[in-house]
Amino acid sequence: MNWIDCGSFIEITPPMDFNFQECLVFMGRSEYENLHQIREGYLYKLIKIDGQLVLLKIGEATNSIRVEFSVGEPTPAMRGKAASYIWGWFDLEQDLEPFYEMASKDKILQKVANDYRGLRIIGIPDLFEALTWAVLGQQINLTFAYTLKKRFVEQYGESITHEGNAYWIFPEYKAIASLSVEELKNLQFSTRKAEYIIGIAGLMTSGQLSKEKMLEIQEYEPVKKSLMAIRGVGAWTADYVMMKCLHHAAAFPIADVGLHNALKQQLGLERKPTIVEIEELAKAWEGWQAYATFYLWRSLYV
Repeated sequence: MNWIDCGSFIEITPPMDFNFQECLVFMGRSEYENLHQIREGYLYKLIKIDGQLVLLKIGEATNSIRVEFSVGEPTPAMRGKAASYIWGWFDLEQDLEPFYEMASKDKILQKVANDYRGLRIIGIPDLFEALTWAVLGQQINLTFAYTLKKRFVEQYGESITHEGNAYWIFPEYKAIASLSVEELKNLQFSTRKAEYIIGIAGLMTSGQLSKEKMLEIQEYEPVKKSLMAIRGVGAWTADYVMMKCLHHAAAFPIADVGLHNALKQQLGLERKPTIVEIEELAKAWEGWQAYATFYLWRSLYV
């Protein structure tokens, strides 16, 4: 990680293949999003560091990402953790040159990789948030999923108000583990989703489940198997979480509706491709299925 501490702000030097504006396009795709805000080319994000809420104002500088601290001035150690958070959030550790090399020879990915070059997988660094968001999105449309998340965040998350704008962080699992199913059903969660999310919060509170433990496993199949052992986590949810939270470039949520729609569009088909057809198309993507999926998702937002 390459960054400079300037006191009231930090500057992060990203890899060559990084396009901040492309990332903003993807992050701005829903008006219902309440965990970050985009205004006048800046990205605002509230995070918690060492128990303190820190508001980040993230913008583009010459060959760098400039991060200002809008509320107070964090300690040097906290500034370092903020830099580390952003490095992981934008997946800046990933060398994308092999992906672009592969994509340049692929009939489906060639155009999207070129059009959106520099786009990084926008992650969900918090495992509880990643799992909860994936569970919320099961078998409902994206707009309703965002609506449920907004209610959940504003009911159980923390916030600050700065210059007339409210900024939120995702609820912590310890606050959710003690809830009743009925409390989440009051937000229009289904019974099953309420049970799943409270169950996940309980596993994390007890220490049976953590991001650190998942990262220790490393290998794709054992990680996926561990995630699928959690009640409410199927193959799609496991791959989504591995892609967005655990930085597994080979994670492949092959049953994803958005992926199917993007492939239909890119291939000029009158119907969505079947799983068997997608498996055949994706043979050349080995090791980069997550990035192939993410770039195809991006193609849906023109």
